[in-house]
Amino acid sequence: MALPFDPESLDSDDIGEKRATLRMDHEEAVEHVREAFTDAGFGVATEFSPSDLLNEKVDADREPYYVLGACNPEVADRVLDASDGRMGALFPCNVVVWQEKPGVQTVYHVSIMRIGRLTGLAPDDETMAEIIERTGELAEEAYANLDSE
Repeated sequence: MALPFDPESLDSDDIGEKRATLRMDHEEAVEHVREAFTDAGFGVATEFSPSDLLNEKVDADREPYYVLGACNPEVADRVLDASDGRMGALFPCNVVVWQEKPGVQTVYHVSIMRIGRLTGLAPDDETMAEIIERTGELAEEAYANLDSE
């Protein structure tokens, strides 16, 4: 199946990609990220460790990797209306923390709002532009709260 656009033509801004490095142990980093996102107005709707699951189920021998499913309720409510409910398929906005090496963690996030608009799940209109701007501000605040490198 051919994609409707060339993924290589996209840059990190197109998908709202954010990355930070934390110099702390994995569990401390997960807690730090949770607090940074909560302080920025996100709730953590779900969380889990794919590495624990995969290590248990398929003996994957993965380094620590954790997913925090963050959600700002006001924005979530708006985008469900703006997208006729389809954006819920991408909920929640995930932020992941993985261990590069002991004491060094990567925090990574992409904007489901930008990706939803790119794929047509959400409209390319003024309402969606406002939602994307708001979630971008929230993500910026959360990353500023990280005090990362």
